[in-house]
Amino acid sequence: MKAITVCLGFNKNLEEAVATYVELFNKVFGNSTILGRSYFGEQEVAALRQVPEMSEDIMPGVAGDVKTIRFTLNGEEVVAFRGGAYFGKFHESMSLYVSCETQEQIDRLWEVLSEDGEEQPCGWVKDRFGVSWQIVPSFVWEVDQGPDRQKAERMNIALFGMKRIDIAGLRNAMEGR
Repeated sequence: MKAITVCLGFNKNLEEAVATYVELFNKVFGNSTILGRSYFGEQEVAALRQVPEMSEDIMPGVAGDVKTIRFTLNGEEVVAFRGGAYFGKFHESMSLYVSCETQEQIDRLWEVLSEDGEEQPCGWVKDRFGVSWQIVPSFVWEVDQGPDRQKAERMNIALFGMKRIDIAGLRNAMEGR
């Protein structure tokens, strides 16, 4: 495991979310898989019930339920856990940034992640599980941090007017067309 790994805390839909992400990223990029699962044990659940802030309505699960899943998305390791009702309250202040090479990659990710979710400006989408994603072309950072500030500004102004990013539209804007 890397020194820093993204960790997502879900209430009850941990397995559904991870299955959705792994299947989608396998179709778009490949190299996505479940690495392992852990499960709540009897003594562990009993110990959780003794935590002062814990109540039955926010318990994460019962013995035998999946507790954590380690998986990769396009080779990047992610950990997700079932945390009970206290968790699963994601916010846009934390998002997963996905760098795409093609419009087809952007379109496929956007199609699945926005289903029953929320399309947002500048290539952001909040999926049905509440996780925020930034689905962007791979060249955005290079242009934004590059020496041609006018080109970067034209690109960013175009981004502000888009939800799902259109690579051709961005390229036209960067060239002043």
